Amino acid sequence: MRVVSLVPSLTEAVAVSAPGALVGATDWCSHPAGLDVTRVGGTKNPKVDRIVALAPDLVIANEEENRAPDLDALRTAGVEVLVTEVRDVPQAFHELARVLDACGVPARPRWLDEAERTWSSLPAPDRRTTAVVPIWRRPWMVLGRDTFAGDVLARLGVDHLYAAHEDRYPRIPLDDLLAAAPDVVVLPDEPYRFTAGDGPEAFPGLPCALVSGRHLTWYGPSLTETPRVLSEALRAARR
Repeated sequence: MRVVSLVPSLTEAVAVSAPGALVGATDWCSHPAGLDVTRVGGTKNPKVDRIVALAPDLVIANEEENRAPDLDALRTAGVEVLVTEVRDVPQAFHELARVLDACGVPARPRWLDEAERTWSSLPAPDRRTTAVVPIWRRPWMVLGRDTFAGDVLARLGVDHLYAAHEDRYPRIPLDDLLAAAPDVVVLPDEPYRFTAGDGPEAFPGLPCALVSGRHLTWYGPSLTETPRVLSEALRAARR
């Protein structure tokens, strides 16, 4: 089985579950560390000719992260493409199982069972917290409706204030974000790389939690530690 992954979280899932199956991945596929495969460009601008030249049995993609024209071009070239859709945690587990089965993994990997047990046994949050979750600035964009990251946070007791917005990633002026008066501002390091010096200064007087984008938005082996890692970052921000 020869697999090309166009989704960083799926790259990690396949790499640790089917060693040797991956022959190509995007430039953004950073896990596992030291992954030695052909790089095929970005998630939004993959090099179709390079992928076709790898003669993959399967390309794995995501309806949100990858563009339909690129996937159509691969299919036209005779490449099989599996497209995932992940809007919440249960769907992530379903799609992960589907991807790993398509990649020839003979049995469910231990990390997947561990991750499902972790999420199914989460304790009830002590209290609910409101948040805004920027994913970009210039212009400011935040989590809106129907997102995997939003569901992750909700299961950890964090209700983001634009969950009912008509857009999935609405553009909201900074003044409106401040006026919303959230309990905490959650600043991930991807897709925009918010840092201690780039992001919190825009929200004076509000607690800001700098979090790992891999734990907030990726669905893969990181799911086993996501509740602990994110909860620690949120607690630290509210101290």
